[in-house]
Amino acid sequence: MFGCLVAGRLVQTDAVQVSSDKFVFNLPDYENVNHVVVFMLGTVPFPAGMGGAVYFSFPDPASGGGAVWQLLGFITNDKPSAIFKMSGLKAGEGGAHPFGMMASSSSSPSVAQVGVSVEALDQLAQQIPVSSAAVSTVDSFLHFTQKMLDSLYNFASSFAVSQAQMTPNPSETFIPSSCILKWYESFQRRMTQNPNFWKN
Repeated sequence: MFGCLVAGRLVQTDAVQVSSDKFVFNLPDYENVNHVVVFMLGTVPFPAGMGGAVYFSFPDPASGGGAVWQLLGFITNDKPSAIFKMSGLKAGEGGAHPFGMMASSSSSPSVAQVGVSVEALDQLAQQIPVSSAAVSTVDSFLHFTQKMLDSLYNFASSFAVSQAQMTPNPSETFIPSSCILKWYESFQRRMTQNPNFWKN
């Protein structure tokens, strides 16, 4: 139903369902995470009049290692994805949350969680996310997309070999790096012209 993308590094679609209306993703090495994208997979919509409140939890040494939860924002059928800035969140600034002890963070000090709580839209409208998590401007979206494109290109390029180095392998398909570069430049140009072109 949901997915979570840690900017430029990891896509998760295996949320753990901790109750009938609550789901969590584990985020290892969260200290090095700058942005997280939470999105609907497009397979199961929210029920009519419902959406998902998105929370972030991390271990807080000040509270004896207990989890601190912060409301980041929400997703709905009309807004099926959202980008959240993680680097500005601070320990000790947690608030009320619907997860209780069901989704306590791992005992590891470097594992955090993103939680999605299915709630009524009128309840979501009354909630106030932490201001430092807001990433809703076009510039922020363009910045995230640029970083994601860079990451894909760098990752694909790390496997590059010359024709002389290629070993025939009938089960492997090779794609010229020039094709990736051409796609990269085209996508980047279209994003600059219209950040919402991918919605069509």
